Amino acid sequence: MADFEAIYTLHFNNVYKYVFSLCRDEALAEEITQEAFFKAMEHLSRFDGKCTLYVWLCQIAKNTYYTYLKKQKRFVPETDIGLSWQTEPDFEVMLFDKESAWMLHKLLHRLDEPYKEVFSLRVFGELPFYQIGELFGKSDSWARLIFYRAKNELRRGFDERKV
Repeated sequence: MADFEAIYTLHFNNVYKYVFSLCRDEALAEEITQEAFFKAMEHLSRFDGKCTLYVWLCQIAKNTYYTYLKKQKRFVPETDIGLSWQTEPDFEVMLFDKESAWMLHKLLHRLDEPYKEVFSLRVFGELPFYQIGELFGKSDSWARLIFYRAKNELRRGFDERKV
């Protein structure tokens, strides 16, 4: 796991910049990049070295982004690239719905530490990742990863309650 943290720290910013160049949305780029690193961590044994690690990570990120677009039914043909299109509400938007916010607080209460605190500091305290990492004596990359995992756990909780 320590090796993956080094990979994450070394390549996160460059992969994020690549994803941002695709979507032009900071929040989406960060989410896609985090998800791509999660996928890379799961499949690190599949990296065969035929290309650089950075290229492999960018390929995962690009595929993750295209999968996201397909799921959102927002895939835009190349001929329409210049047009603007509306995004569907995402996880953060649900926070404004009182019922969803109450459910979020209940799910958040059940999260283990440090996930609960990192999520709260980021969403409710609006702290940047570097400050959250500093509070825990960790890096901003660590804070991003913990936030991403907490957010996924909360999403799963929302999805289970919908069923």
